[in-house]
Amino acid sequence: MSKQPLEDTQSGIHRAKLWEIAFYALNNTSTNAYMVLVGSISYFLVGIVGVAAVLAGSIVTIMRIWDGVTDPFIGMIVDNTNTKFGKNRPFILAGNIVLFVMTWLMFHIIPTIPSGARFFVFIIMYAIYIVGYTLQCVVTKSAQSCLTNDPKQRPIFTMFDATYNVLLMSLFWPVYLSGTLLPKYTLTSADAADKIAALLAQSPSLERVITSNDGIQVLSGFYNPAMWHEAQLTVGLLAAVFACCAIIGLWRKDNEKYYGLGKVERIGFKDYADVLAHNRGIQMLVLAASSDKLAMGATTNAAVTMSLFGIIFGNYALNGSVSAITGIPVALFGIFGIGTIARNMGQKQCLLVGTYGSLASALVLMILIILGHNSGMALPTFQLTNLASWGGLFSPANWSFTGLLFILAYIAMKGFSQLSGNIVIPMTADCADYEVYRTGRYVPGLMGTLFSFVDKLISSLAATIVAIVYALIGFKEALPTADDPFTGALLAATLFCYLGLPAIGWLLNLVAMKFYPLTKDKMAEIQDEIARIKAEAMAK
Repeated sequence: MSKQPLEDTQSGIHRAKLWEIAFYALNNTSTNAYMVLVGSISYFLVGIVGVAAVLAGSIVTIMRIWDGVTDPFIGMIVDNTNTKFGKNRPFILAGNIVLFVMTWLMFHIIPTIPSGARFFVFIIMYAIYIVGYTLQCVVTKSAQSCLTNDPKQRPIFTMFDATYNVLLMSLFWPVYLSGTLLPKYTLTSADAADKIAALLAQSPSLERVITSNDGIQVLSGFYNPAMWHEAQLTVGLLAAVFACCAIIGLWRKDNEKYYGLGKVERIGFKDYADVLAHNRGIQMLVLAASSDKLAMGATTNAAVTMSLFGIIFGNYALNGSVSAITGIPVALFGIFGIGTIARNMGQKQCLLVGTYGSLASALVLMILIILGHNSGMALPTFQLTNLASWGGLFSPANWSFTGLLFILAYIAMKGFSQLSGNIVIPMTADCADYEVYRTGRYVPGLMGTLFSFVDKLISSLAATIVAIVYALIGFKEALPTADDPFTGALLAATLFCYLGLPAIGWLLNLVAMKFYPLTKDKMAEIQDEIARIKAEAMAK
């Protein structure tokens, strides 16, 4: 890539530097950091805000719908923006500030106000948080087309993005949560245990949220406000650093001459309606992407991972172990898979290969869980801050046969899902170029927010579906914890959420790609036509 010129005026191809793509990809990592933090919000709602488990899941769904409603309006603002600071960078800055401020207020202020007002204050703060999330998140899609239009270079974004997401979601957060945060903020002293037991005996309705008469809270684990304080500050600082890197990465290319046909035109709702009705590429991509997000939302749901590792396998610390062991192999799987398939065969083909592989490996994983959960899965355990604990990875005594097979199947499933799940982001840039080719309109904001709108509506169902599934087997007022007993119903519910919902999403991928028109050859035709139109405009 370094031997190629950054701009080729004859072909109309413009490219980014490798470090620019690497830095820009961190914008998605920044918003994903908040996503994993808020991914456990149901426990905060149940334990600290004080709502029932099913209502907590429903609130998450309702607020995700609000999230989707705000998308088209913010997308239109992006499409009609052209400042000295660029079209995209102002939204990264504004969004990240809103995200930090609102999460700090949610986790620091809500536990201190009267219990009767907590729910209403949470709703207001969460609604504003969502606006900030959309402001920053839209840039992950909208800036794709101005960063580079080289078909061989666009998948490089996904290679970086896949690596960052694996390190964040499969390595840092699970290990930090299960290996550092929960042990640190879970009450283990006999005095605290006796105090909790006595208070519960006096008032069973207090359940896991217990406050002594003198006002000193003795909450534990997910129900300890102090745990949320530390998690918010850690995630907020990381996300701010990532956002700054993304702004730097976009600095050169967030420029009018790289927008579509090289000019900014006013876009209205009439233009949006035409895109929705006739751009088959974005229609099918939205279907595929939203189904993948549904899968990710289910497999990473805190109640599902608690049930799988904490109850079915009997040790919640295994969640962090699995993530730590598989993080690097999954990242390498995604990097080399995308680099080989997407750059040589096209992005559509990469999504299909990832989908077929995910379905096959998920089937193997399901069989292993059903047959092997009683055999005692043993894996090395890790603490993120204790480097010496990582040495156990190489000791055969820390492994069981079931654990080894689980790890191999898990790497395959997560690796293939990296191909199908992450490639959809640069594919939105293809859809934006297709619209320029089709009508001359440059609407990357619409592409990104339309993508997000349906994506959020569908993926928001994950929290509600998980809550309903567990409510059907008895968890109506509280979510599963490691203290709950193993049952066949729990195993069935967890398998459906952990593997069944993702399988439905992957099957929808196959349907969508059947009608997706933007193959590798079609994209080459589109770039040639856009270059011709630009050349004619310059000649005049």
